[in-house]
Amino acid sequence: MLLVLVMAAGLWGIGMVMGAPKSARWTMIGLLYLAVVGVQAVFPPEHQLVIATGGSLAMWLMIGGAVAVVLAYSSMLQKLRQKADAKAEDEAQENAAQELFSETELNRYARHIVLRELGGLGQKKLKDAKVLVVGAGGLGSPVLLYLAAAGVGRIGVVDDDVVDNSNLQRQVIHKDEAIGTPKVLSAAEAMTAQNPFVTVVPYPRRLTEEDAAEIIGEYDLVLDGTDNFDTRYLVNEVCVAQGKPLISGALSQWEGQLSVFDTASGTPCYQCIFPEAPAPGMAPSCSEAGVVGPLPGVVGTMMAAEAVKVITGAGAALRGEMMIYDALWGETRKIGLKPRSDCPTCGGKNG
Repeated sequence: MLLVLVMAAGLWGIGMVMGAPKSARWTMIGLLYLAVVGVQAVFPPEHQLVIATGGSLAMWLMIGGAVAVVLAYSSMLQKLRQKADAKAEDEAQENAAQELFSETELNRYARHIVLRELGGLGQKKLKDAKVLVVGAGGLGSPVLLYLAAAGVGRIGVVDDDVVDNSNLQRQVIHKDEAIGTPKVLSAAEAMTAQNPFVTVVPYPRRLTEEDAAEIIGEYDLVLDGTDNFDTRYLVNEVCVAQGKPLISGALSQWEGQLSVFDTASGTPCYQCIFPEAPAPGMAPSCSEAGVVGPLPGVVGTMMAAEAVKVITGAGAALRGEMMIYDALWGETRKIGLKPRSDCPTCGGKNG
């Protein structure tokens, strides 16, 4: 028996020196135990191996049973401790939520707060978040509505356009009576009507090189749903310079795509994937190529979901990945994205 104990100690020490995890070391000792039990069961009592390893199968079975009982008891205690910790965490989140939100807000966000991945602390992060949405059109409509519904504390909206009758087929945040009014004002009215607990800051203009850095600097996260490549590159450049995550979406006819560009986390930037704007006519706008009405709702809602994950840290956001949705054939796929060392915007940092 002493030989077996020495061998077990030797296996443990070798594993420790080699940096093997504890699970691997216990596995090796378990295999040694099975080998000893096999020797005791197969060879006759007078065999030298049987004598060297204790000479009693019953003794080793009793030892194995005792160890199994101890491990089972330890596992049960660990599960009970984890259950107690999880209960305490849930109670802490519930208490935090009760302190931070009014009774009406608690009821409004109850379906968020009961989610283990969000809870009261996650809802507080949403309430404290400042998110800028560039574009209040097809993609901006569902993004803005769902960010407001989710309880994002401050939401900025940038758009220089006015509501047109042709927008209403897909830009669901705007109403018929809003035709002719600035989209940012129409969107702000719909958002505050949906959730009076959020603050909406409208910017009835197009972002320019003169004011983009100042405006984006006031927010934690940017969502871009514009169909203007100059604006897209400008927003990307400022987000890279300020280390702000950028959620970008795009549409064409029956297909949409979205990704999270977060160079501070080592992902590529928008210009890594789209080095230059397409030639005139190669990427027609929605007014030229058309777009099926529900498509912006699908992609925009996905963008809002990514925003919730980025803000709260829940799950895995689409960093370094692009999701492509084909509404015509009902297909969704993801592709991996990598930084480009020759990217003029972020190549020096991520290349």
